[in-house]
Amino acid sequence: MPTPRYAPEPPYRHGSAPRIGVLLVNLGTPDAPRTAEVRRYLAEFLSDPRVVEIPRAIWLAILHGIILRVRPAKSAAKYASVWTAEGSPLAVWTRRQATMLQGYLGERGLQVTVAHAMRYGQPAVAATLDQLKQAGCDRILVLPMYPQYSGTTTASVWDAVAAWSLKQRNLPELRFVKQHHDEPSYIDALARRVEDFWAREGRGDHLLLSFHGVPERTLHLGDPYHCQCLKTGRLLRERLGLSEQNLSVSFQSRFGKAKWLEPYTEATLKGLAKRGVKHLQVFCPGFPADCLETLEEIAIEGRELFLHAGGQRFEHIPCLNDHPAWIQSLVAIVQRHTGGWPVMRDEQPRAAELESQRLRALALGAKT
Repeated sequence: MPTPRYAPEPPYRHGSAPRIGVLLVNLGTPDAPRTAEVRRYLAEFLSDPRVVEIPRAIWLAILHGIILRVRPAKSAAKYASVWTAEGSPLAVWTRRQATMLQGYLGERGLQVTVAHAMRYGQPAVAATLDQLKQAGCDRILVLPMYPQYSGTTTASVWDAVAAWSLKQRNLPELRFVKQHHDEPSYIDALARRVEDFWAREGRGDHLLLSFHGVPERTLHLGDPYHCQCLKTGRLLRERLGLSEQNLSVSFQSRFGKAKWLEPYTEATLKGLAKRGVKHLQVFCPGFPADCLETLEEIAIEGRELFLHAGGQRFEHIPCLNDHPAWIQSLVAIVQRHTGGWPVMRDEQPRAAELESQRLRALALGAKT
């Protein structure tokens, strides 16, 4: 028997009520902070042509001949420095965000199934889409957890969804959130996270907004990421009532020798200290969940750079994580992008709503 071209379908249910699925997709994480798991994760991540636009034969030789022999052990040590009892911070926060979003929607009486996946690593996009179909979702909204669009990130999520769709006989109706960098509720959530931090710790001399970097070449090729980061920064500055002298935007996580978006966060940290800024606070608006890049690269390495350059006090402001304003922003985004889709209503609370209420209480308790 020839291998079926399309995946087996769940039995078609005549007359069944339509159900909406929402898929939150974040970048990814290794399964454990060990060399073997990190090597497997980096191999998948760095093999994506969306991520590295070097001719494939040349890049794959470099990747497998050099990078995957050297980098995994170093990266594993960094992951170990931020790993939690529950696992990778990125996985923990993304899972919690999905649970809380399910609960917030359920409190409105909406029967929407929320799931989460990782573009690289587990849970995989394809497997999670399969689960949503098995749950009866014939309309699925894909929400990449990248507020600012980039071909290196957001488009890669769509590639994964498209690859999955090629194997489906009965496709669900699909919608895709391209960006939400200037969504009013997102800007408000960012501001409220910063203001909550200020209320507890006081306001610093300067606020640095550090976004993930991408090669500068992508900007010249038409990628809107740089412009969207700057717009997010401007809107947040205006919302917080800060002057241009009290807030800066920079780009972190440079990789390789090519020129990336500037100014670089590393150079900015040193420059602010030498300029006389004594108390610096750093916030990462492009990361909805704390991860290696925020907890190790900024909160640990960034702190050392700033203090060594002459600064006196450094604080990393946590990412949006499970802040209630952020979950409410996700609700607003989901409701707008599912507009016109029939939504089942259920007045009975479900387990996800109760868990969401518990997590919300924990989040609010952490602020007091």
